[in-house]
Amino acid sequence: MTGKNIQIDLNADIGESYGVYKLGDDEKIVKIISSANIATGFHAGDPNHMKRTVDLCEINDVSIGAHPAYPDKLGFGRRDMNLETEEISNMLIYQIGALIGFTKGKKIQHVKPHGALYNAAAMNERIANAVVDTIMKFDPDLIHVVLAGSIWEDIARSKNARVARECFADRAVNIDGSLVSRSIPGAVIDNLDEIIKRSKKMVIEGKVIANDGTEIDFVADSICVHGDNPKAILIANSLEASFLDEGIRILPLSKMENI
Repeated sequence: MTGKNIQIDLNADIGESYGVYKLGDDEKIVKIISSANIATGFHAGDPNHMKRTVDLCEINDVSIGAHPAYPDKLGFGRRDMNLETEEISNMLIYQIGALIGFTKGKKIQHVKPHGALYNAAAMNERIANAVVDTIMKFDPDLIHVVLAGSIWEDIARSKNARVARECFADRAVNIDGSLVSRSIPGAVIDNLDEIIKRSKKMVIEGKVIANDGTEIDFVADSICVHGDNPKAILIANSLEASFLDEGIRILPLSKMENI
């Protein structure tokens, strides 16, 4: 395999601490990633941590994205909620606007929904349309980070949105490309060698081995490392070294071609 002339964005979900509770090592991971998805208070984070995380990203020249979620702090935004389209739109505007308010330039690079909202947008046309339409109306220049190969990607492209296809370094996928439910053993991959191998395959070949052993197409512009994973720093460092060894350039989404 060779990564010549290939570029990839390396992103992480950060800013997920709350009050006196600290989650993840944001100070270290921002020195590795090219883009950050910052929690906007509904599943994690609070105004103080949002401000600190934005400052941390700006100091380290990491591109900033909003990571909005369902209003579900108790379930860390990973429980599905039956919300009306207007409710989804309003909560997105609220969270995106809150994060932008903390930035120096009053501008962010992208929006990537979190948890159950992300999974719902990848599977449900109504929710995907609500998410895409809201972000487009808020700012048509914002990049939509979507699950690679999903109906969400198709809907975003049909509306001429700026789209970045995402895959996950440490998450198993079903044969249709959707993420394996966290309730199923093996949904989160722990083996570092496997994480590196599958990540390189996705980036270089545009393919991944699904949980039933089938090889499927899975082309991505950005690869995610979960900031709340205890091995997040090790994974991010290993991915960075592996990509650079293959000649793969790590760039933020805003500096990549065709996005």
